[in-house]
Amino acid sequence: MSDKTINQKVLTRVDHNSLSAQAVLRGDVKGFKRILPFLGPAFIAGVAYIDPGNFATNITAGSKYGYTLLWVILFSNLMAVLIQSLSAKLGIATGRNLPEVAHDRFPKGVSYFLWIQSELVIIATDLAEFIGAALGLYLIFGIPMLPAALITAAGSFAILELQRRGYRSLEAAIAAMVMIVVLAFAFQTFLAKPELSAVFGGLVTPKFEGTGSILLAAGILGATVMPHAIYLHSSLTQSRIVGRNEREKRKIFQFEFVDICIAMLIAGAINISMLVIASAVFFKHHIVVDDLSVAFSQFETYIGPAAAISFGLGLLIAGLSSSSVGTLSGDVVMQGFINKRINLYLRRAITTVPPLLIIMSGINPTSALVISQVILSFGIIFALVPLIMFTSNKKIMGSLVNHKVTSFIAWIVAGLVICLNVFLLFQTLM
Repeated sequence: MSDKTINQKVLTRVDHNSLSAQAVLRGDVKGFKRILPFLGPAFIAGVAYIDPGNFATNITAGSKYGYTLLWVILFSNLMAVLIQSLSAKLGIATGRNLPEVAHDRFPKGVSYFLWIQSELVIIATDLAEFIGAALGLYLIFGIPMLPAALITAAGSFAILELQRRGYRSLEAAIAAMVMIVVLAFAFQTFLAKPELSAVFGGLVTPKFEGTGSILLAAGILGATVMPHAIYLHSSLTQSRIVGRNEREKRKIFQFEFVDICIAMLIAGAINISMLVIASAVFFKHHIVVDDLSVAFSQFETYIGPAAAISFGLGLLIAGLSSSSVGTLSGDVVMQGFINKRINLYLRRAITTVPPLLIIMSGINPTSALVISQVILSFGIIFALVPLIMFTSNKKIMGSLVNHKVTSFIAWIVAGLVICLNVFLLFQTLM
């Protein structure tokens, strides 16, 4: 069976869940049960927001600047809710994903450019996720990085295999893995005993401490607002539950927005806990940690072996789950922008090559993770600008077109991202 056939079967599958969704849209289901058929897409897209690149930037930021940059994570998470809601809405309104709409609306050359840059962004994403999972295996079990990377590849293939069982199996597996990461960091936070007043102050007081903190803020932004998640989310909602008229489409989007808020709340809490733990342990003891291996050993020293194992487990699970999401995103952008597709397993095999080369070269894994997040920050704008353009167009969106206030806020967000990226480029070149 071809990969295209598998994807079509997954997208057009009619099971108890889709039948329940139609019952909800008719008004036959009441109470909390109404949301259940619509939960899932945002959790898959949301995995991208807790990939190993976040570990590197958040741990470094917390150890260097304490709770100072917590507000950046909070702000980035609010941006993520807006951006992912626009992406989901595009899929619901048009029945097409963002790359497909761009292919229809832009000249061929522009589509090819967008495809190439999105593939580069996904390669950077895969690099972070693959190295992160391999590093988790190394830290927990002492497995050398190269064999650990091969084990990671096998694990990511196993997760992709869940597609054959339908989207619900994949969603359930991803949600379970996210909950493991949540529990791991909740346990670490309990052991770290952060100062609650300092945490609150960091969340509500926007400030920087020199250019170094601004560079880290740009890295946090790149690690939190993920370009490939923007492309993927529109694909996850385009055919999952199809609205037969404008009223049903609006209803579907209302439920999907709840899904987004829940998923982004969980992802935001995980990212905040990373920085909080680093602040409570490393910044408190005046230790600057910009290496995840060092972080693992220092956690063991200051708050015990259980905390270190929890950190390694979170890194491993986050890397495994997000690596599969990156592969799915690659399939979406290639099919959408240039109307071509390769087998998912072949794509996964190809994307394992750069991380393996990085590991074999002996480059520090944490440095590779940080660099990948800088690359990601440059890819945001090429996904975000077309998304805002399309969702602000009534001919494309119908009744789900952006409110003028929504578009205004979205363009402000895009402007901020551009400014941060220009600053980051200037500082990097200098």
